[in-house]
Amino acid sequence: MTEELPFFVYGTLRPGEHNHDLFLRGRTCAEEPARLPGALLYEGPGYPYAVEGDGTVTGELVTAAPGHHRELTAVLDHLEEYVAPADPRNLYERVVRTVRTERGAVAAWVYLAAEHTAAELRARGTLIPGGNWSTASG
Repeated sequence: MTEELPFFVYGTLRPGEHNHDLFLRGRTCAEEPARLPGALLYEGPGYPYAVEGDGTVTGELVTAAPGHHRELTAVLDHLEEYVAPADPRNLYERVVRTVRTERGAVAAWVYLAAEHTAAELRARGTLIPGGNWSTASG
């Protein structure tokens, strides 16, 4: 799945967070506030995890600069420890979800916690109230 959709980011890749400049600088042409309905946000070890659930996660919709989508996808897959769909080594799964922006609904790639991680978070994880990691971590 290599469709050139934008990415919804909700943790360390958001503007002002430590991975934003490291991984996104020079590779994007647009970033805008967005929300992911149908998800909950959990605390992780220095970064958050989004998990399917009855809530909304706040983040940004990031559009790859022309000619940079393949590179950006590879960089983000590596950062998020995504190998392939349903691979047991995945920390996150890269999936297509609908996010909401000021201009309406947009299909985007989202990194959700892989099922083995999501199950552990649902059982023993700490929810981030309001689904906004930047507010919770700052």
